[in-house]
Amino acid sequence: MAEKIENIGKRDVAWSYACTIFTIGAGVILLPFILNQMSAETVGIWNIFQTITALVMLLDFGFRPSFARNISYIFAGVKHLQVNGVANTEHEADVDYSLLRGTLLAMQKFYRWLAVAMFVVLATGGSMYFYYILQKYAGDRQDAMIAWVLLIAINCYNLYTLYYDALLLGKGYVKQNQQITILGQIVYLGTAIALIYSGFGLTAIVSAQLISTIIRRVLAYRVFFSKELKKNLSQAQAQDAQQIFRTIAPNAVKVGMTYLGGFLVNKSALLFGSAFLSLEQIACYGITLQVMDVLARCGTVVYQTFIPKLAQFRAEKDMHQLQRYYQYAVLSNLVIYLLGGIVWILAGDWALTIIKSETTFVPIAMLATMLIISLLEHNHSISAGFIMADNKIPFFIPSLVSGAATVLLLWLFLSPLHWGLWGMILAPGIAQLAYQNWKWPSVVIKELYATK
Repeated sequence: MAEKIENIGKRDVAWSYACTIFTIGAGVILLPFILNQMSAETVGIWNIFQTITALVMLLDFGFRPSFARNISYIFAGVKHLQVNGVANTEHEADVDYSLLRGTLLAMQKFYRWLAVAMFVVLATGGSMYFYYILQKYAGDRQDAMIAWVLLIAINCYNLYTLYYDALLLGKGYVKQNQQITILGQIVYLGTAIALIYSGFGLTAIVSAQLISTIIRRVLAYRVFFSKELKKNLSQAQAQDAQQIFRTIAPNAVKVGMTYLGGFLVNKSALLFGSAFLSLEQIACYGITLQVMDVLARCGTVVYQTFIPKLAQFRAEKDMHQLQRYYQYAVLSNLVIYLLGGIVWILAGDWALTIIKSETTFVPIAMLATMLIISLLEHNHSISAGFIMADNKIPFFIPSLVSGAATVLLLWLFLSPLHWGLWGMILAPGIAQLAYQNWKWPSVVIKELYATK
């Protein structure tokens, strides 16, 4: 039987929601232990760790989604990859295993060198930054330093094996990927709680992440590389990996620049804020941002689930299916934000009181503003994803401009104006509202619904 993109349907969506809910549940279960056992300063360090991890992932520079998209094209039957656009293919066309094997080699070489580069960055510049942060940390510095070393290890290993994510996503193994994630979360949760109560502090959380990541990667390899696929690959002569990489690289770099702009918009506030505000304020903003990220994940479950099919529909020029999935993705995102936002505003502070947390959410006016900004952000991100499925990246320069504008506004609001948390909230919102929030939805709507 020929290998093809897996059929993605309601079961995959259900597993995606189950995975998201379980991941949220694991976070909700773990959060009280963290907030109850750790000081606000330690929670602030933890939030900085998460931000640094997000920054490290920028070293991927857009290659993971680009590789995943091209893997989907290959399993959809295309016989060659293009720098821009998608080569046409017939429905149920055979997979070119020579092209697939060459692409796999290109992915492996890229991530091997990337992991080495990332180790150098974290071990030098990253360690200097962390040492600076520790100068105003009153907690257990030895525990923090051990956690930092482990954080370097987990990020290096995660980046070295990051192409497994692209393989699963590109092949359409949505359900299997979600099942692996759930198992990884179970391991993470059990290990973290046990170590936290054994007095390991920050080291507990990072150690649990490392163990969980190793288990997930081993399982991902076994799922993707089936016996049939291994046999077909072994019989195929790999196409030139360097040429394949050169074909994928231009748009991947554009995606990476887009992600860099997105990081500056969404994550730079924590890094800049840590230089101007107290760790307690950073913890307050950071814990709010974490819950906001959870809400965003729930809102984009439908879109994320069907990414492999969007690439297939683009290759087959099936505009009707693209219309259906766009409506579904945008509507589900809006409903999740409305319902989740209302519950959060009404019961968020009460929930933190119940668990006796030293860290609180931002005030309600700030929270409502953050919810609106996040909704608009992820609405235009969904639209950008539908554009990117056609192997076109027109938004990388606007993303960089938005990122630069966010950094400039952060400096203005935090230093000369001293707006504090309001400055951290408003800077990215203003930068995005100026262009990206409305531009990409309008482009997709015009393309998908234009009268022929």
